[in-house]
Amino acid sequence: MSTLAVQGHGTHHDEHGHGHEHHHETFVSKYIFSMDHKMIGKQFLITGITMAVIAMILSILFRIQLAYPDQSFPLLETLLGRFAPGGRLDPEFYLSLVTIHGTIMVFFVLTAGLSGTFSNLLIPLQVGARDMASPFMNMLSYWFFFIASVIMLSSFFIEKGPAGPGWTIYPPLSALPKAMKGSGEGMTLWLISMVFFIASSLLGGINYVSTVLNMRTKGMDLWKMPLTVWAFFLTAILGVLAFPVLVAGVVLLIFDRSFGTSFYLSDIVIGGAPQPFSGGSPILFQHLFWFLGHPEVYIVIMPAMGISSEIMSVNARKPIFGYHAMVYSLIGITVLSFIVWGHHMFVTGMNPFLGGVFMITTLIIAVPSAVKTFNWLATLWRGNLRFTPAMMFAIGLVSFFISGGLTGIFLGNAALDINLHDTYFVVAHFHLVMGSAAIFGMLAGVYHWFPKMFGRMMDERLGYLHFWLTFIGAYLVFFPMHFMGLDGVPRRYYAFTEFPSMARWLSVNVFITWSAIMAALAQVAFLVNFIYSIFWGKKATQNPWESNTLEWTTPVEHLHGNWPGEIPTVYRWPYDYSKPGAETDFIPQTVPLSETMSSNLPHDFEDNPAGLELHNTWTNTQKANNQEVK
Repeated sequence: MSTLAVQGHGTHHDEHGHGHEHHHETFVSKYIFSMDHKMIGKQFLITGITMAVIAMILSILFRIQLAYPDQSFPLLETLLGRFAPGGRLDPEFYLSLVTIHGTIMVFFVLTAGLSGTFSNLLIPLQVGARDMASPFMNMLSYWFFFIASVIMLSSFFIEKGPAGPGWTIYPPLSALPKAMKGSGEGMTLWLISMVFFIASSLLGGINYVSTVLNMRTKGMDLWKMPLTVWAFFLTAILGVLAFPVLVAGVVLLIFDRSFGTSFYLSDIVIGGAPQPFSGGSPILFQHLFWFLGHPEVYIVIMPAMGISSEIMSVNARKPIFGYHAMVYSLIGITVLSFIVWGHHMFVTGMNPFLGGVFMITTLIIAVPSAVKTFNWLATLWRGNLRFTPAMMFAIGLVSFFISGGLTGIFLGNAALDINLHDTYFVVAHFHLVMGSAAIFGMLAGVYHWFPKMFGRMMDERLGYLHFWLTFIGAYLVFFPMHFMGLDGVPRRYYAFTEFPSMARWLSVNVFITWSAIMAALAQVAFLVNFIYSIFWGKKATQNPWESNTLEWTTPVEHLHGNWPGEIPTVYRWPYDYSKPGAETDFIPQTVPLSETMSSNLPHDFEDNPAGLELHNTWTNTQKANNQEVK
């Protein structure tokens, strides 16, 4: 084996964190107000799982109402008190359940729970940094998120209950405190909670961007970063640019609610009495909301895409297909996601020309999405597949992304969207492509990086049970909703028994509700597996999946500062799997090219002419030796 020293290029920022491992940590500084990115990632994960369980329970409650609209369940009155008089949900509380379920899932689970967990855990570990650029800001980011979660849930304990205008909080219901029960103090708490939440997102996002740009280890140039880091990096940029617009919208909404301004209100009459508002427009709020709202779709799904790309390559034992195309498609999605928000507003009386512009940009964003899908399938094609639970969930993401993405083409078309808007077709679409796909990406990440987080392995049999019941349950819940939407069944209605044309869907609603209960019960298998494995799971080895990325070079036991000595140098990209001529089917990023001369390829030496010259010399020597033998 040659001992030639062939090194990559990059910047070295080890000086930041020498000595982290020598810090004395108390219980409070280690587990509560921790500034270790790994612990903060776990805090985000556990809080996110807790919020997901709450959101799931809320959805089962309103699904029972939809399946059995005329029946009373005394247990509901026992559990919910004044919110379920006579054993039936109060109609306005039903709207609150829908609102808080959507809010928690979109913001607190899929945004903070997913990105907060894995950006915190993986960015420093995969780029070779001791910690985030600002560990203190990182800690604040989690605690702002936690406070936002507590405020949001506290609205269940006030007299009129939580907010009810829907997770999009359109005015005037959100701007007039006396419009309905859910427009009162619950709506105020919703707004306060979101201010804390957005502050948390901005603190986290700035930290992620700074860390990726400034703290990569020696040799880790941008084209050697794993796709997970690329996805987290671009997601953070999206959040930093888009969330402040929602803050502006929320501040103006607070002014309308509390200080008598009329940014979003005009010509309102309540109970025959004209209200003192004029000149405002609720459409303005929709513009501000959806300028964040559509990038939010990609803030949710891009981290899941990055996680799944990594897991598929590791478990297919193949290089990711089209690495550069995957990165460029992420960049394309990031840019395009800012110019598609108008397709949410086709029914607001938008100028047809503008509608056409937004329709075209919306359909164009399908191109980078299709590139990613094709590359995932090409990565799986003829791979030496390992069907770990993580791999199953990653493949599940691809399935949901394809089936949900296809229905997005309908909704991106103005002529079709006007008919399907606010029907169950929309519910089915975004629950598949944004909800189920992103959740599957998150679960894939939990199964894959659980050994890195807790030093133990999760039980695979429970993982398979969890996957199949959830996968089948999700399709049974959301697939029939497409047909309900095509038939014109509107979303958010309390009961359909008043409308003979919709009553025929009652049996389908019963079927969907029981499917949702089955999918919810499947999560019990996950929770049992998760909690049991933290304490009693099989102990993990340092690199249980035989992966190439840097996080698997750190000790199993956590160390603040990640590596006990010098941070490893990176010599190659992260997807050298099953390379022809290599001794093993994986070559970690820390292995110099000089140690794998028999498997090196010319493109391994891009921007490294000295290394290429040494490699050519080695190749010529090998050829000469072979000729001598002949």
